[in-house]
Amino acid sequence: MAWTWFHRLGSPPYIYSLAGRLTPWFAWPAALLIVAGLYDGLVLAPPDYQQGDGFRILYVHVPTAYMSIMIYTTMAISAAVGLIWRIKVAHAVAASCAPIGASITFCALVTGSLWGAPMWGTYWEWDPRVTSELILLFLYFGYMGLRSAMEDMQRADRASALLAVVGIVNVPIIHYSVVWWNSLHQGPSLMRLDRPAIQVSMLVPLLMMILGFTLFFVAVLLVRLRGEVLSRERAASWIREAVTP
Repeated sequence: MAWTWFHRLGSPPYIYSLAGRLTPWFAWPAALLIVAGLYDGLVLAPPDYQQGDGFRILYVHVPTAYMSIMIYTTMAISAAVGLIWRIKVAHAVAASCAPIGASITFCALVTGSLWGAPMWGTYWEWDPRVTSELILLFLYFGYMGLRSAMEDMQRADRASALLAVVGIVNVPIIHYSVVWWNSLHQGPSLMRLDRPAIQVSMLVPLLMMILGFTLFFVAVLLVRLRGEVLSRERAASWIREAVTP
């Protein structure tokens, strides 16, 4: 049963139809959670006792930083599935992830710089966490550039998938950089062995934003995946049936 379900997800017509049906179920909850999280975090949450109101940028920075890693992991896993089982839809998922991940990673770097200016006294510091996050952005750019440099779709899929899989080594470096090296960056506040080191009134909107950004990513991914499938299968007969009213 599970193997049959796995192969159904590898069918372009099935995944095209499924993505269209699922998109609203992720988009609307994402919008509601992000709006509620922003209002709760920017208006209702109390100022931080050390950072004042400057801490509020974390309601965008933390979700984007988390999503930058999560999206790359999704892209690398999809690329590996495409390489191992030669499933075209898996390569389409990876290709759809890349521009979203690059945009989110750029937002994480920008919001981090805006936070760093008043807290560190500089917009940029070659801190281990910041540097490894910048490398992640370059990995996204490299993946997209490698794909666009090859006209043959199969060669582009294989080459970019290899880069994505190799680049996954940067993910644990980003996550553990504040533990492995001396770092200006704040240490873990949410993912701790005991409990989150953040007040509940600040934690709840942050979790809402993280969940909202996650659902937003899934919704955008589904939209981009439909476009990627259309581009790859444009000569197939089922495409005309799918897009004809």
